[in-house]
Amino acid sequence: MALSLEAKKAVVSEVAVIAAEAHSAVAAEYCGLTVEEMTELRAKARDGGVYLRVVKNTLAKRAVEGTDFECMQDGLTGPLLLAFSREEPGAAARLVKDFAKEHDRLVPKLVSFGGEMLAAADLDRLAKMPTRDQAISLLMAVMKAPTEKFVRTLNEVPGKLVRTVAAIRDQKQSA
Repeated sequence: MALSLEAKKAVVSEVAVIAAEAHSAVAAEYCGLTVEEMTELRAKARDGGVYLRVVKNTLAKRAVEGTDFECMQDGLTGPLLLAFSREEPGAAARLVKDFAKEHDRLVPKLVSFGGEMLAAADLDRLAKMPTRDQAISLLMAVMKAPTEKFVRTLNEVPGKLVRTVAAIRDQKQSA
C-alpha cells in the first residue's frame, strides 16, 4: 500500500528526530527474514534502546539530511532496515552483530558513527565499545589506581619497619 504525502512527511520527521539525537547508525539488508525473526529483532531492539525501522530509501535519505548520518545517503540502496543507537554508541552495532550471528539473512551494509561512514567490517569494532556502565567503571578504576598505589607506598614504610624489628627479634631469640 502506497503512503500518502502526509504519512511520508510523518515518517521522515520521525526518523529525522531520532537521527538527530542518535549516537550511531547501522543499515542492514533483511531480505529473507521471516516475520517471527523480524519481531524478535524488534523486541531485542526495544530492550537494548535501539530505534529500528524499515524505511523507503528515498524517505531515509531525506530523514538523515542535515544530521551526522548524512554520509550514509549514497549507500542507501536496496531493502534496508535502519538501526539507531539512542542511549549507547555501540548498541545498534551489538544488536545487528548478535542477531546476524544467528540469522545469516541479516547482512550489515552501512555503519556510521560520529559523522563518519565506517566499513561494514568495522561493525565489530563499534559493537565492542563499552556500555555506559562499563565505561564509568573503567574510568573509576583508572582514577582510583594512583590513590591505591600511593596508599600502598605509604603503608610499605611501617610494614618494612615491622618486618625489620621482627627479623631482629627472631635473630635474638635464636641466639
